[in-house]
Amino acid sequence: MVQKKQNARRGGGPAGDRGPALKGVRRSLQVLEYIALNPGRATDVAAGLNVSWATLHRTLSELEQGGFVTREADTNRYSIGARMWFIGTAYLASHKMLEAARPYLDDAAESGDYTVQLVERSGRLAVTLYSYQTAGEVITKSTYGYHFPLHCGSKGQVLLAYCEAEDIDEYLAGKLESLTPETITQPKALRQRLKEIKAQGYAQTIGDVQQFTGSLSAPVFDRAHQAVGAVCFITKRSALRDEAVVEAMLETLLRTAQSTSLALGWRPGGRFLFTYRI
Repeated sequence: MVQKKQNARRGGGPAGDRGPALKGVRRSLQVLEYIALNPGRATDVAAGLNVSWATLHRTLSELEQGGFVTREADTNRYSIGARMWFIGTAYLASHKMLEAARPYLDDAAESGDYTVQLVERSGRLAVTLYSYQTAGEVITKSTYGYHFPLHCGSKGQVLLAYCEAEDIDEYLAGKLESLTPETITQPKALRQRLKEIKAQGYAQTIGDVQQFTGSLSAPVFDRAHQAVGAVCFITKRSALRDEAVVEAMLETLLRTAQSTSLALGWRPGGRFLFTYRI
């Protein structure tokens, strides 16, 4: 997920004086992103980022002092600290799509036995902005803090399907990890899947993130007709065997996604979110 910069830009003249500081900032951000996905000891993080332990130790010490990471005394494992939660919640507090979607997401969560999510893309991940379930057993890994590769699950596939062609090519050229035996990891098959999703306006997957779950997702558009996020309903795999349940979920899903899109300024004009096939 996190890649080491191979060619750092070096400035000249007065701007060059800021080079080392900027390089340090980039390294800190890389470390934070890596630890967010892979909490572990300093040696593990150094190996994952391909940097020396001495270099990483200085960065970790500064981040720990600032409260951006925390270290467990008994295991020496590093994880994200409270200061990062503060920064993250500030992002959510002013998030335009989340603000527009919240009343519709709350209504959707009240209408069925499934987890309702709002997600957006961050790099190669589908990142959860909102997750809520009002009834039934809470599905594991469907709450805040669990983010998955774009090719895994309906929400990521929807986000990927509406990307530009060159973005899709770049993603498919990267590593496509398998979370379960049902995860699509063949670029050709995944490319075909993305075409189908864009043609029908929603995605449904079963067992490709966790074998006992399935999900439905639909895109959220802004006033420029750009897909800026996705609404996702996650439920038990067994529930999706009932066509009546799937149809009811899909109707609610598409209504929620369309209402959010309208609130963001989207207007119909070539994309009809309520045209679907079961």
